[in-house]
Amino acid sequence: MRNIDVTAVTRWSWLLMATLLSACALPERALAPLRYDFGPPVATTSASPSGQRAVLALHVQASPALDGPAMLYRLAYADAQQLRAYSQSRWALAPAELVQQRLREGLGRSFALPPAGESAPRLVHVELEEFSQLFTAPQESSGLLRLRVSLLQRSAGGEQLLAQRDWQLQQPAPSADAAGGVRALNVATETVVTELVQWLQMQR
Repeated sequence: MRNIDVTAVTRWSWLLMATLLSACALPERALAPLRYDFGPPVATTSASPSGQRAVLALHVQASPALDGPAMLYRLAYADAQQLRAYSQSRWALAPAELVQQRLREGLGRSFALPPAGESAPRLVHVELEEFSQLFTAPQESSGLLRLRVSLLQRSAGGEQLLAQRDWQLQQPAPSADAAGGVRALNVATETVVTELVQWLQMQR
């Protein structure tokens, strides 16, 4: 009969147990948050020739709460004053950048827009005040978009306010989750773009 080294067996048993325990103690890898944007540009008819279009500069700024990529929501049935953020969903860009992208695409079909940072005789200044998902019940929500648009005339003497308008849209969400909020805010933004183009075309 072979002699068994009890000490060696015990040592290997303890080593195996320590390895298993350390493996169990390792933290689970957190899932990367989902990132959303508004998708590809909406297909439209071709724009009028650039020579026939008024030139407008565009600038969008947002309230401090909208500076980052957090996807925000409110529970109106619990505490409507509290802004909350989804833990596993993010915007691919800050809301002001997403809105500016869509505005440039929409306005660019009717107006001539210089590259970002360049000036023009008239400036469309947009203040994004609310860009969140509002829950009126656990299974009922809507995308809430609120902004103020100012049309300014630029001259050597400074800027003159020509017109100003506030928009507030509440678009029902197809589902009570982050994805539903994205779709609702996308539709609300497209609606604002269409109405803003019509409003600007009436300003002379």
